[in-house]
Amino acid sequence: MRKFHSYEEIDKDIHYYVPREELITRAYNNLLGDKPEKGGHYITVWGPRQSGKTWVMREVVDKLNLSDDFEVAILTMQSSEITEKIILELLVDGLTHWFRRDFPKVDSWKGLGALFSEENFSKPLILILDEFDSLGKDVINKLATEFRKLYTSRMNERHKSSGQKWCRLHSLALIGVRSVLGIENISGSPFNVQRSMPIPNLTFEEVDSMFHWYERESGQIVEQVVIDQVFYETQGQPGLLSWLGEQLIEKQFNIDYTKPIDMEHFNRTYLWAISGLPNNNISNLISKARQEPYQTELLRLFQTEKKVKFSYDDPQTSYLYMNGLIGIEEQPDDLYIRFSSPFVQRRLFNAFARDMFRHIGRVYDPFDDLSDTITDNSLNVANLMRRYETYLRQNRERLLKDAPRRKTDDRIMEATYHFNLYLYLQSFFYDYDSLIHPEFPTGNGKIDLIIKHGGQMYGLEIKSFSGQRGYDKALVDAAKYGKQLALAEIALIFFCEHITDENREKYEKQYQDAKTGVLVKPVFVVIG
Repeated sequence: MRKFHSYEEIDKDIHYYVPREELITRAYNNLLGDKPEKGGHYITVWGPRQSGKTWVMREVVDKLNLSDDFEVAILTMQSSEITEKIILELLVDGLTHWFRRDFPKVDSWKGLGALFSEENFSKPLILILDEFDSLGKDVINKLATEFRKLYTSRMNERHKSSGQKWCRLHSLALIGVRSVLGIENISGSPFNVQRSMPIPNLTFEEVDSMFHWYERESGQIVEQVVIDQVFYETQGQPGLLSWLGEQLIEKQFNIDYTKPIDMEHFNRTYLWAISGLPNNNISNLISKARQEPYQTELLRLFQTEKKVKFSYDDPQTSYLYMNGLIGIEEQPDDLYIRFSSPFVQRRLFNAFARDMFRHIGRVYDPFDDLSDTITDNSLNVANLMRRYETYLRQNRERLLKDAPRRKTDDRIMEATYHFNLYLYLQSFFYDYDSLIHPEFPTGNGKIDLIIKHGGQMYGLEIKSFSGQRGYDKALVDAAKYGKQLALAEIALIFFCEHITDENREKYEKQYQDAKTGVLVKPVFVVIG
């Protein structure tokens, strides 16, 4: 029986996979060219790690090899040493091993043209270079410049067919995480002849087909709600999806293959995926997220006041996008940033929370009477927030001494309070059989905390108070979200710098939404 597989290369004989025929055909047509006798295109193939770039291009190679008109090679350019000499040796050695014939040594960038001349190739060459962006910025720029020269020299011989041109490099594909080339080059891209080809995530239909394939082979049912949830959490990111699929069906969690994989099974697997299992791809993303200036940018995205516009021209935004930390939300008026998937957003949230507040401290005195806030079967969210406000006021100097601040006005970033509240609640409920976890229903900055206590579920929607208009909208939005959670009531928590007793009495009035019937209970928490 096949397996879900998330590391190394997908083998179509033993792993579940998606054919991705449309994507393969598009890359094939680009390399072949609109009119193959005139030449193909020079393209960049890019996407986050484990997005299936290499697999797609190997499928393209197989398709190209069905014809005898071209010589086709796919080489890996990854090297522990990045110098002109080493990289040129790597390229020549790769061609030698691939084609099983000798090629002349190349001593400098200038000699690159002779390597691809008619002396070494009797037929037009289609070359694919994998891991290209691992070579480093300087080498990338120099190689890209030389490839551009080769492309231009072929264009200068446009009256000749592809196989008659002095340079036999018919087409070129450069594979990398970033859309190589020149993104980080302040002088502009030296490779402006290329066509960009991003590798998108899998669609819901593609993800659905993989799990139904597993059902047919194994005889074990995967409930549709589980498939829906897997797609939602991963947004079809191939490596992450296959990894979660691995965990769902392996024996560690899937003990009885005669029973369907249901949401109880999923929730246990997901708990381990979030906190208890290593994943190199996620570890790499979190490592990048902790580096400046990218951490500050990601913290900015956790703010709830408004969405952040997406601009590919912004180097920080493009870096986060290329590395799979963020995605794009299209609205009629503009493009906005969203996190790449709920799973990634949750892992980032947990990581940043622990980084900022390794020691949360004592959240209440052991002799405190908590009966006005919590019993074994009930929870008063308003009083819980009052206790949190007191805790924050008493510990503010210690907690927020090194907190990240906005560059615009030097105020503490909003996300800091979200992280702190989350860890406060975890500590507050430590002695209870309760569950606290964050939810990110939009993929943008919106954050909700779900508390399961005493057999009941409580929803806390977190916002920053921005004025009357935002307040009115937040009431309606909270009611809609409460309806989605099948809750009769939901707490709407507003963080604010200050509030008078008069305004607290005015704005903390309960709101019954006419359309949903959900009761919204606003609570203000002063953070100033």
